Amino acid sequence: MQQTLDVHVPRPFVKWAGGKRQILPLLTDMFPKRYGTYHEPFVGGGAVLFSILSSDGAAACRASDLNSDLILTYVTVRDRVEDLIESLKAHDAAFRKDSKRYYYAVRAQNPRRQVERAARLIFLNKTCFNGLYRVNSRGMFNVPMGSYTNPRIVNGDNLRAASAALQASGVDFECSDFESVLKRAESGDMVYFDPPYHPVSRAGNFTGYTKGDFTHADLKRLANVCRRLDESGCRVMLSNSCAEEVTSLFRDEPWSVRSITAARCINSDGRNRTGHQEVIITNYGRHSRDAVGAAAFVAAPKRVASRRAGSGEMAPLALA
Repeated sequence: MQQTLDVHVPRPFVKWAGGKRQILPLLTDMFPKRYGTYHEPFVGGGAVLFSILSSDGAAACRASDLNSDLILTYVTVRDRVEDLIESLKAHDAAFRKDSKRYYYAVRAQNPRRQVERAARLIFLNKTCFNGLYRVNSRGMFNVPMGSYTNPRIVNGDNLRAASAALQASGVDFECSDFESVLKRAESGDMVYFDPPYHPVSRAGNFTGYTKGDFTHADLKRLANVCRRLDESGCRVMLSNSCAEEVTSLFRDEPWSVRSITAARCINSDGRNRTGHQEVIITNYGRHSRDAVGAAAFVAAPKRVASRRAGSGEMAPLALA
C-alpha cells in the first residue's frame, strides 16, 4: 500500500540557517530517555522542538530566542494562525504580480501589528536568498531576493498543524538571552543549545542574526552557563562547529564531544555545503545514553502555562 504524507505532523514553517532537520535522527537518539521540561534557548526554525511535540504532544517545553520577530511569529502561529494565513495569501498574490518590486517594498517595511509583522517574516524567509535571516547594525533585514521559480509562501496545512501542536503542549515562548534559562531550568530538565556557530574561518563568520554579534565572549559565557546547568542537575546538549575555540571549553568531565559531518545550507555555492565537521557536546551518556543515575530525573514532566497574558516578548513591539 502506498504511504501518504501525514499533513498533521508539524514541521518548521521557516527555513533557518543551521537548521537541524538533516541530523534530527542523530540528535533525538542522543537525547536522554527521560527528562522533565525541555528548554531550547536558540529555537531558530524549531526542527528539534517540533520533533519532540510530534512524538509527545503533552511534552512540557520552553522555547526562547533573542530574535524578537521570530518569537512573535511563533506566538502568532500558535494563537492567530488563520489571520496569519490570510495575510500570507495577500503577500503571495501581490508577489506573483511583480515579484522583485514587491519583495523589496516589503523588505523596507516595519509593520507594527502582530499578524502583519509575523507574515512579513515568513514571506521574506520564503522569498529571500537561501532563506537567510540577516540584519544590519540598525536591525534592518538586508538579505537580497532569492532566485525561485515558484516559492511556496503559503503552507496552510503545516501552519495549522504547527499551531495545533503548540497549543496542545502549551509551549512557553520568550524573547530573551540564553542565560535566562538558568532562572527556569530545574534538576532533571533537558536543555539544548544551538547557537550561531563559531566561525572556522573569517569567510565563514556569520553574526548578523540580531543587531548584536554572537562573539567569542558570548561563547565563553555560554560554556559557563552549561557548567552551571550541569551543577544544578540538568541534562545539557550543545551543537556547534568543530572549532578549537569551541572544543577547548569542554575538554574536562563530564563533557563528551562527538564529531559529525553535516551540510551547511547558507553557502552560496552548493558544492561547499557538504562535508563540514560539527560537534555535539553533552554532559551525560559518556558511555551509554542512560549512564547518569535515574535519581536525577524528574518523575513526571512539568507543564508550563500555555498562555502568558502580557508576556514580556510582546511588549517591545507595541502590537495592536
